[in-house]
Amino acid sequence: MLKLPMRNALLAFGIAALGALSAPASAAEHGAAVESRDWSFNGPFGTYDRAELQRGYQVYKEVCSACHSLNRIAFRNLSDAGGPGFTELEVRALAASYQIPAEPNERGETTDAEGRPLMREALPSDYFPSRFPNDNAARASNNGALPPDLSLITKARDGGSDYIYALLTGYGHEVPAGVTVNPGQYYNPYFLGGLLAMPQPLFANQVTYADGTEASIEQMAHDVTAFLTWTAEPKMEERKSLGFAVILFLIAFSGLCFLSYRKLWHGEH
Repeated sequence: MLKLPMRNALLAFGIAALGALSAPASAAEHGAAVESRDWSFNGPFGTYDRAELQRGYQVYKEVCSACHSLNRIAFRNLSDAGGPGFTELEVRALAASYQIPAEPNERGETTDAEGRPLMREALPSDYFPSRFPNDNAARASNNGALPPDLSLITKARDGGSDYIYALLTGYGHEVPAGVTVNPGQYYNPYFLGGLLAMPQPLFANQVTYADGTEASIEQMAHDVTAFLTWTAEPKMEERKSLGFAVILFLIAFSGLCFLSYRKLWHGEH
């Protein structure tokens, strides 16, 4: 058998590799306990569902982007391997549907004659623009609360994808006795403290899916959560494949070490 220190080192390395495949990253506590859901990307061999990601992008664009930015994602990422699977032509068209601030014109101007910022169509290399020019403008439009950027939201909340889904579908609960909901506040038991400035964002048939999927609140919440999981971990599938390859290597390496041990120490006992 392998000597104990080597065996323990290999075992620890294998456990760490398995943990890296599936352990969620989280930071913030939330309110009520959330239910674990069976996501396609869960587990060491989980992968993203391309149709799900594309529907989730549609929900983000048509609903969530009215308040929330996605400033760590470029349009070109939508065609990256392991992502939603849009073609480069589709990405070009999606980017062109957004307007972003233009560079100064030949006279060095950044605004037109009426003082409006010069704008241009976005390119695949551009990042998703925010609807608001600055944080103060965002707060002014959202009851003083700053809508968080959603690029890493599933990694920045305890419960990850399960929490985001629960929050999106958690409106409509009866307000508990003793809880006062002030104007501009909304009750959601999954939010820390129960009160938040974001009104219910999703309503049945709010979007029309191109593939004919029924746009229920639960379906839209599921799809956009999957999309936001991808924005937070765009290389997840690549990471899992690499981790699986590492584990196979460790198994093969352990076998070689064992055979080498047998050969080197044969006849010593």
